Amino acid sequence: MIHIVRKPTDTAGDDSTSMVIREIARQGGRSSSLDLDTLDPFSTPLSGALIWVCGLRQDEHQFEVVHALSVSNRVINTPIAIFTCASKVLTSTLLVRQGIPTPRTFFTSSRETAADLLARFGKMVIKPVYGYDGNGIFLIDSPTQLRTPPYYLQEYVPNDRDFRVFVIDGEAVGAISRASDSLTHNIHQGGTGRPVEIDDRMGELAGAAARAVGVDYGGVDLLPCGDDYCVLEVNGTPNWHCMGVNIPGLLAGYLLSQERQMRS
Repeated sequence: MIHIVRKPTDTAGDDSTSMVIREIARQGGRSSSLDLDTLDPFSTPLSGALIWVCGLRQDEHQFEVVHALSVSNRVINTPIAIFTCASKVLTSTLLVRQGIPTPRTFFTSSRETAADLLARFGKMVIKPVYGYDGNGIFLIDSPTQLRTPPYYLQEYVPNDRDFRVFVIDGEAVGAISRASDSLTHNIHQGGTGRPVEIDDRMGELAGAAARAVGVDYGGVDLLPCGDDYCVLEVNGTPNWHCMGVNIPGLLAGYLLSQERQMRS
């Protein structure tokens, strides 16, 4: 039995959780839903089980419940991996430490330091430390555009597209190119996606980034950087819009394989 935490942003027309549930059933597995809002981690009988977290609300309660469940259950992705991906600062630190190419990144609470960086680079991309779906990301060129600290600032890499690479168990299994007229090419910000082939370098970097942040599966966002790519971020609860391969089927197969390993 695979116990499933549904993605809170699922809608009738875009229901990632149900896609995988159907594939689990088609492949001969069983699943049940976990309601984190009503589950008491101190009294649940759940132990030694496989729990798949399709998505979490960004609130303290849901994260803490899943973290508590991970003490005696196998959680995919782990709460630590989900938190790591949610934190742009922690993700960037791990990418840099592993030598994975990523835009030059700075993090400071000093408005003076942030202003000096803007003077040095001319313009920079500012992002929320915790964000999703491309919200709150802006290109700025003046200290007057700096709001409340802290400031997570990245070198601006001119581009007209990016790539979302879906990785399962360290292997890149599908990719799309995303394009828009805006700074971010996220599908939720109006970007359009189309399936693309995964070249060797894309697969190498995406797999390395996924391993660096510790996810069983994830969506790795790559940006063309000259003759190479650089990693922007890793999503620990990714969607798979516009993918040309059956990601729900591949993900269901991985979850079932992990469940079988736990029983053996």
